Amino acid sequence: MAVKIRLSRRGKKNYAFFHIVVADSRAPRDGRIIEQIGHYNPNTNPATISLDGEKALNWLNKGAQPTETARRILSYEGVLLRKHLQGGVAKGAFSQEEADKRWNAWKATKEQKVKSKKQDIFNQDLEARKAAISAEAKVNTERAETIAKRKAEEAAAKAAEEAAARAEEEAIAAEAAAVEAAATEAPAEETTEPVAEA
Repeated sequence: MAVKIRLSRRGKKNYAFFHIVVADSRAPRDGRIIEQIGHYNPNTNPATISLDGEKALNWLNKGAQPTETARRILSYEGVLLRKHLQGGVAKGAFSQEEADKRWNAWKATKEQKVKSKKQDIFNQDLEARKAAISAEAKVNTERAETIAKRKAEEAAAKAAEEAAARAEEEAIAAEAAAVEAAATEAPAEETTEPVAEA
């Protein structure tokens, strides 16, 4: 029986995550499994991987063959490095202490890389949010300036209309006063002339 370490698809359409499983190579992808050793979620940034390294290493030592994607995940988590170091200890190339030291150094470097990547992603998101807020503030100030300008123009036009209406009313009133004055002067002249004849 050929045993494979592979991914079993879960989740929903357009949002899949995977279980890392040990299964018979003849079984369907999402079918019967021997053991689940972790899960992989590519929807997060960076991708979330939870793997039981001891179980994975045990299955690799028993002869289980990982698929290409599973091999990349195992390499990313350092399981293949641990298998390699165990092989070196078994051959006598170096001691178990040396293997542990190399493993711990690799693990510290890996954790630092992941931490720096998460920090970079956080900083990029922060910068993007700041840029969006400043762009929105700029648009808001431009909109406020446009509204203020339009209101000033409307107020000036309204004031001009009121001034024109007032001037027209004053002109009408002045004309009416002139007509009234002319009307009051004209009868006085008429009454004075006949008096002169008499």
